[in-house]
Parts: sequence; structure tokens; C-alpha cells
Amino acid sequence: MHQRHRPKKHSLRYKVFTLLVDLDELPAMDRALRLFGHNRRAVFGVHDKDHGLGEVGGLKTWVAAHLQEAGLDVTGLRVTMLCYPRIFGYVFNPLNVYFCYDQHDALMAILYEVENTFHERHTYIIPAEQAVDGSVRHACAKEMYVSPFVPMKCTYDFRIQPPDEKVLVAINERDSQGELLFASFAGKRRALSGNALLKALISYPLMTVKIMGAIHWEALLLW
Repeated sequence: MHQRHRPKKHSLRYKVFTLLVDLDELPAMDRALRLFGHNRRAVFGVHDKDHGLGEVGGLKTWVAAHLQEAGLDVTGLRVTMLCYPRIFGYVFNPLNVYFCYDQHDALMAILYEVENTFHERHTYIIPAEQAVDGSVRHACAKEMYVSPFVPMKCTYDFRIQPPDEKVLVAINERDSQGELLFASFAGKRRALSGNALLKALISYPLMTVKIMGAIHWEALLLW
């Protein structure tokens, strides 16, 4: 869901699904799920070249390097990635979220990998401190152009409900005059299986193509 507040009010809401994958388990998923492929052709897929530096086999290393640059200990690091999969070879991920857990399985940081329609990428890394209600709240300055007709001098306010039975990624974008744009994704956990992927294919055919098409359609409406 997106909700623009100004200079023109505009909202949109689409049904989608995402994959939550443990980066260490991708090879096992490739072997176990007929409809899923890791770095190979398949109905659904996750390819390393679509994320991070695009190096095959280097995605977790890339995450660990960001954490180390931020002064965090990566001993026993476990990383889960919330992303759209490739569907019939095509994907566009406006936002990949990496949940980074320490050796005690405590959430220590979240990486936000943002991609715009020019295929430029930028990664925000923010240490995670969970509030009493279990959510994570933090803010950072905007550093890359993303949404059409929104200025660069903005701040992102994040509210995250880390993956459990539900997940929430909510972002408020504001400038010096106040709130500009609210965007969120809310999902319910479903077990990953061959049948679940088949059901997703039937329920959300060509979803990744629809995402790119919807971005340009909504931008045209705004223009």
C-alpha cells in the first residue's frame, strides 16, 4: 500500500506475495522444490545477481561486510531476506529487506536494499533495537531517488514487525514540511512448499511484471 499526502493525494493497494529465505538454505531449497531455482532457470527463482554486488555465492558475504563496516560482530551470523522472487525469469524488487541475527539468534540489524526503475541500488544498514511491542523503529536520511515527484531532501521513518507469523514493513517519508508518503507491506506467514508455490502462481500470475507495470501506470496517473 502507498499513500501520498501532497502535493496531490493519491493511494494504491495491490495484493502480492514475497519469499522469506534464509541465505544459507538457498541451495537446499533449489534441490527440494521443483518449481524453485537458485541461480538457474525455474518458474520461481532467487538469483544472486539480482541482489548485493551481483556476485554468485557472495550475497551473505556482502551482507556481512556491511555489518562489519557498521562495527557489528558477524560471528554466527544468520540472514533472512524478504524479497520478490523471479517469476519466469523476471523480477523487479523496489525493496529487499535483510534481517540479520547474531549467534544467539537475536535480531541485531536490518539492511534495506532499495532499487529504482533505473536499476540503481542503495543499501541502508540500521542496527535493530526492538521496542516493548516487538517492533523495530528507526530513521535515516534519503540517499537515492526512488519515488516519482518526491524530492531528495527527505527522511525515512521505519516501523518494522520482524518476521514471525506476520511481518510488517512500514515507511513514512517526510521533508521539512511534514509527511509526504506512506508505504507498507503486511504479510502472513505460509509454509514454503511445492504446493504453496503452485498456489501462488495461480493466485499471482506474472506478479513481478505487474509490479513494474503498476509503477509506471501509477506514475502516469500522478503526472
